[in-house]
Amino acid sequence: MARKWGGGWMRQALQAASLRRWSRLATEAPGMALPELRNQRRAARRLRARLDDLLHVAEERLALPLTGNQAFPRPADADWAWRPELWRGPLPQPGIASVPEKAKLGAEATLFHDCPRSEITLRQIRNLREADVAPYGLRLDVFRFSGSYLSLAVDLPAEACAGLSRRHLIRAQTIVEMEKPLEIFARLNIRHGPNTEQIVRELPLNAEEIAVEFDLAYTRLNEKRVEGMWLDLIFEGPEMNEVILRDLTFSRSPRAQF
Repeated sequence: MARKWGGGWMRQALQAASLRRWSRLATEAPGMALPELRNQRRAARRLRARLDDLLHVAEERLALPLTGNQAFPRPADADWAWRPELWRGPLPQPGIASVPEKAKLGAEATLFHDCPRSEITLRQIRNLREADVAPYGLRLDVFRFSGSYLSLAVDLPAEACAGLSRRHLIRAQTIVEMEKPLEIFARLNIRHGPNTEQIVRELPLNAEEIAVEFDLAYTRLNEKRVEGMWLDLIFEGPEMNEVILRDLTFSRSPRAQF
């Protein structure tokens, strides 16, 4: 089997040799014969055009949020924090047109509705704004809407349920953009044995920080039988609107004891 000589050191050596050459030509330019100087100027302009192309692409890509990023503000005492895959990295199937009544996007998100004729599209998008921390966002386009409900369910991982107790607060935080105002409700569902606890909060869309907390102290949670947890984002009056969820993150913290 032929041995592959490391492209790294060879590439560095070639780049160093090219840099030395152009440095030498720049030094010699004041005394260079005019025909030769004209040739070198032509070559330098061609090289500069390619370098400008490389810099343009590199600066654009390196300015984007990093794929897989899990960094986001969270309570100092959080014992678990998480950003779902849809906002963290590229999905194999980035979007769905004419979304059916129950459609999964990735392994963790499912869109539900009851429209007899779907005029709904769902697409993962790349976040490009300087303020974005999440690499990806989710765009929901709704045209004509004849159903009674539209909701996005996000399954939380098993780690969120491990050691879950009524002493915990679950926090959900998001960044939302929309074409026109609408109401969005967040419903936390916790399945324990044959029962499911549900807590509903309205997202404060006019607040600077769009976050809600679910206090499990007010539930009848059977801590020994927790089997799963998910969040429903429920969109009220979504017709003729575009909603972009730039980010969605979760964290879990023990409630302060008094």
